[in-house]
Amino acid sequence: QDEVLKQSALHPKPAGLCLQYGTAGFRTNAKQLDHIMFRMGMLATLRSKKTQATIGVMVTASHNPEEDNGVKLVDPMGEMLTPAWEDYATQLANAEQDDLARAVKEVIQKEAIDMSREANVFVGKDTRSSSPALSQAVIDGVSALGGHNYGLVTTPQLHYMVWCQNTKGKYGEATVEGYYRKHCQAYVQLTKNASNRTDDQKHLCVDGANGIGALKVREMEHHLQKGLQISLFNDGSKGKLNHQCGADFVKVQQKPPADIEINPGERCCSFDGDADRIVYYYTDSDGRFHLLDGDKIATLISTFLKELLTQAGLDLNIAVVQTAYANGSSTLYLENTMKVIVKCTKTGVKHLHHEAQKFDIGVYFEANGHGTVLFSQAAVEKIQQLAEDANSDDTKKRAALLLQSTVNVINQTVGDAISDMLLIEAILAVRGMTVQQWDAMYTDLPNRQLKVKVSDRRVIDTTDAERRAVSPAGLQDAIDSLVKKYRQARSFVRPSGTEDVVRVYAEAETQESADALAHEVSLAVYRLAGGVGDEPKPLQ
Repeated sequence: QDEVLKQSALHPKPAGLCLQYGTAGFRTNAKQLDHIMFRMGMLATLRSKKTQATIGVMVTASHNPEEDNGVKLVDPMGEMLTPAWEDYATQLANAEQDDLARAVKEVIQKEAIDMSREANVFVGKDTRSSSPALSQAVIDGVSALGGHNYGLVTTPQLHYMVWCQNTKGKYGEATVEGYYRKHCQAYVQLTKNASNRTDDQKHLCVDGANGIGALKVREMEHHLQKGLQISLFNDGSKGKLNHQCGADFVKVQQKPPADIEINPGERCCSFDGDADRIVYYYTDSDGRFHLLDGDKIATLISTFLKELLTQAGLDLNIAVVQTAYANGSSTLYLENTMKVIVKCTKTGVKHLHHEAQKFDIGVYFEANGHGTVLFSQAAVEKIQQLAEDANSDDTKKRAALLLQSTVNVINQTVGDAISDMLLIEAILAVRGMTVQQWDAMYTDLPNRQLKVKVSDRRVIDTTDAERRAVSPAGLQDAIDSLVKKYRQARSFVRPSGTEDVVRVYAEAETQESADALAHEVSLAVYRLAGGVGDEPKPLQ
């Protein structure tokens, strides 16, 4: 009690400041976060005592600008913090200074936590200038209630190490070195099946977003035994984090990062600031930019896995989990051509992850490039049995061994740019595919995303995985009649998770149609859902 009061006085909360623990934890300007970090250190310690397991705390604001920072907690199996505890996080974060001890006590009583238990907390941080001081505040919070620290890591590496620690090393060794060894050995195993790759085929341009991912790619390179030749751009030596670079910039601006020279047809990828998202792209001989986003990545991976399952003769169900933002072409291709189960969930990684857990193999990616593949315990065991079966024929055995290496190259805890990059590179190598051939699997429908400022985003309520608006009255009818005007059209609206805006998505047969539809839908939102400021202008 006294320790809490004494320590928390060193990390005072600005009176009246109110923040909400959302999908990405807390995220705001770094100057407002010191007290939050201290309190999340305490919460992680309580969570560790409650679960009798190691908990992770990651200090990062991912793809936000350099001056922001944030914090998110990692649960024992490397997954996101459980929702009930998100509420505790918000309560602790917003308790005024003299009320903090009581708020902590309340969590202890509600959860019946035995405070004599030991606590283990792994603290990770990204490369922002505010991260060292803020992660120190987390460590102070941990030590106010008893705990332990990790240093510079990518968000997915922290998730991975928490899981390794809690499975007593069954999933891997809980160190950064262990992470590199496991993923790179699997990559080397996979690419042994790719015959005669030229140096050109092994070459990849990587935009590190001037973040932690760049440092980690450098550290990892020698483990790849020359199996991949990486040209690293935006490595943090001179540019600002996420400034005109990174996965978010590339996806939203639909162009390569600034200051990066790419030759026509050259394969490139961009990480985001904490390296849990990745997108691929190339420019063609006419200088046109081609983006391969999360939908294209999920399609490449699921197609590869489905082929291997067929070759191995394994009867395992495989599904692709998408959100409403997934391009309509990808959904059609997966369902009709590939005959893969496709599920749609609400936006937010935790919803996708949860749905993917329901299948033997669940591939999930948000269009923004955040995603991974989950394998059930039963699936892993069946693959292993077949790989070790002396009586299985060569085709089956080869497929099973490839599946086994694929399982090992993937970080199942969370989307991981480095692991996803290794997986994609291995698949292209094994299948002898170019980035152009991958891109040609299907053609994206032109689309447009817009934001409409409203006085209160809560007036919009959605259903059917955010694809239909239930309120305000009349909005969905308006959208339906607008969509009917265009060919192959689809549109939906949803409230932002972070600010008072409504996000509008539209796709149609041509870019002009998609733009017009997006504008007309945003006008309907502005008029029916309490828009503020000027009426949305038509796109040029």
